[in-house]
Amino acid sequence: MAPLLIIAAGGTGGHMFPAQALAEAMLRKGWRVKLSTDLRGARYTGGFPHSVEIETLSSASFAQGGRLARILAPLRLAAGVITGTFAMWRARPDVVVGFGGYPSFPAITAAWILRRPRMIHEQNGVLGRVNQLFAKRVDAVACGTWPTALPEGVEGTPTGNPVRAAVIERAGAPYIAPGDYPMSIVVMGGSQGARILSQVVPQAIAQLPDALRRNLRVAHQARPEDTGVVKRVYDSAGIPAEVAAFFQDVPRRLSEAQLVISRAGASSVADISVIGRPSILVPLAAAIRDEQTANARGLVEADAAILIPEKRLDPATLSEQIASVLQNPQAAVAMAHAALTQARPDATERLVEMVEALAEAERKE
Repeated sequence: MAPLLIIAAGGTGGHMFPAQALAEAMLRKGWRVKLSTDLRGARYTGGFPHSVEIETLSSASFAQGGRLARILAPLRLAAGVITGTFAMWRARPDVVVGFGGYPSFPAITAAWILRRPRMIHEQNGVLGRVNQLFAKRVDAVACGTWPTALPEGVEGTPTGNPVRAAVIERAGAPYIAPGDYPMSIVVMGGSQGARILSQVVPQAIAQLPDALRRNLRVAHQARPEDTGVVKRVYDSAGIPAEVAAFFQDVPRRLSEAQLVISRAGASSVADISVIGRPSILVPLAAAIRDEQTANARGLVEADAAILIPEKRLDPATLSEQIASVLQNPQAAVAMAHAALTQARPDATERLVEMVEALAEAERKE
């Protein structure tokens, strides 16, 4: 029978997109793949290959919800661990890979209890809570952002962040410099940080000089409850804009963009780097470990991105930075090329090698 990989991920697209990339690659290698997640993570499984079995386990976060939800969190996690352990005992996976987030907790705990070969992948430059907990309890730690702050005694392997096949298809897509013709801006806020971008970005674009504004079209991802307000701001400024909670074709939109305005989530940074686009990055201030600033560091230091701390984000400041990119074609081209120098398009292959090495070590034992 083909070897079995269990991938544990969930919570946000930032965890699920790299998990999807690994799933696609391992299926091509002839492995069977099961995704272990929770009900929230299951909402992001639409892009996974149909042959991936989806297993939903009970999980919970101590950082979200009211007092009752936090009190019940240990019970929900324990229920997920018990269910996941029995399921894993029957399935006997060859390798278990966790991508972080509380939905990965039950499966990685089960792998630790049953002593199955296991590893974690951290997308950010700082370990998340669950990966921090397991860093010393797994056989390997793969790092999407390098360097990554790790606990003392833990060695990480820099792999880069896997990107979906749809992103790889657009890798290094030719960049059309800004000019006196239709130009595209893509705005991505992420699942947690979209609101302030929805409040500031439309106003900033509306303040651009007429010569720039008349050529712009915008694709803006916003929270469902904000889409109506965002669309009205663009409409009132006469700017053609598509506003939606999620775009299925983000890789295509990035490849056609002259500028990307985004949070500095690890998956967003990886997509921007692999496709190669100038960007303005606004790290999420609410991130407890400030991991998004660490994620952005490579692009910023390469002069591929402009970083605006959230506390300095206002329409006037952002409008000025947008104009600085779109009014300087040569600088924009240089930024696009610099972004490519930070790309790790082979990240998935590096992760595949680590999975296969763990499986081989287990077989030898």
